[in-house]
Amino acid sequence: MTVPAHPRSRRPEPFPRPAPSSRPALPRRPAADRVEIRLPWWAMALPAVAFAALLLMIMSPGQAQAATADPALGQLIERTLHLLSR
Repeated sequence: MTVPAHPRSRRPEPFPRPAPSSRPALPRRPAADRVEIRLPWWAMALPAVAFAALLLMIMSPGQAQAATADPALGQLIERTLHLLSR
């Protein structure tokens, strides 16, 4: 059992109570039926930006230029294999 930090402090209710009305009460569903999902703004923005960037790259492949020099990683692997084969 937890003890409140201050005698006047109350634990917040998980769901706000509706205001009383003159309508008849509806049968309540169990709390397990309610699932609250909250996402930060970037959880939707980052995938959308990545999708747009990939779509732009697919739409304009004519602007891509091939590299003329051998990549440094390829030269390193080639020299390593040459040294190991001695």
